[in-house]
Amino acid sequence: MPSARLTPDAAAFYAAQSVFSDPGALAPLYADLPADPRQLARIARDLTIHRVEGELYRYDIPQDRLHNDAENRYIDDILRIITERNDAPLTQRRELGDRFVGICRDFTLLHCSFLRHAGIPARLRSGFADYFGSDGFHFDHVVTEYWDEERGWLLADAELTDPLVTDTFKIEFDPMDVPRDRFLVAGSAWRSIRAGEADPKTFGLHLPDGPLVGEWFVAGNIRLDLAALNKVETLLWDVWGVGAGGDGDMTDEIRELYDQASLVACDDVPFDAARKLFAEHDGLRTPKTVLSLAPFNGPSQVTLR
Repeated sequence: MPSARLTPDAAAFYAAQSVFSDPGALAPLYADLPADPRQLARIARDLTIHRVEGELYRYDIPQDRLHNDAENRYIDDILRIITERNDAPLTQRRELGDRFVGICRDFTLLHCSFLRHAGIPARLRSGFADYFGSDGFHFDHVVTEYWDEERGWLLADAELTDPLVTDTFKIEFDPMDVPRDRFLVAGSAWRSIRAGEADPKTFGLHLPDGPLVGEWFVAGNIRLDLAALNKVETLLWDVWGVGAGGDGDMTDEIRELYDQASLVACDDVPFDAARKLFAEHDGLRTPKTVLSLAPFNGPSQVTLR
């Protein structure tokens, strides 16, 4: 049994759609969805291809989709793209050419949207996965955290539910119960670094132009995770807040702020504290307009819904 029951206010909050996860006028598409979290994860997987998976699936992803699909922040827009390419029920597995070309955040947002529709509390978690390589590097990643009545909050990675992916990365755990030492939520990663137990250069992204790693990157994930815990589920390259400019910005005062935030963006989230910190701290709270550092399309200022 879980160590603590989910309070009614937290259960209601995470079982309700957010601005980002709400299918809106496209809600009738959800009519035939099952209520099983595992089935919903596979449905999300089969509607989507990660934009780095072209070689894995032997599929030449069209450049316009590669550049633009993952710039869609909201589920209604994602669903619109999916159904314009193939208007079959969402439960029908899409051929690669009919899929949304996204990233980990998109698999997860779809999964969370489906779970919330089924009345299951669910939230996105930003952090770092060690299972996409064998060199001890922790890759920037997003997974689902969903409530199981018997066991409490579990981590699920919908991206791993295709056997081709699990075989490629030699995944030996259940994708619906990702071990918390294999995916570190942002606050846990931060505390490991601050305790001297982990090298900040092993957390981040490998890009063609060089790695994006370090304390500032992990701090950015804490901002993203805190926002997601408050159901503000932005793109991963939406930037705001204290310490966003790079490791050179990370003063002792800023580190102490993230020490505090890491106690909230953690495995055992204190719901009221997460809501309060996000509401009251201007350096952490997502503003109405964010700087979007789109990987292909360049930086722009974006006003959120």
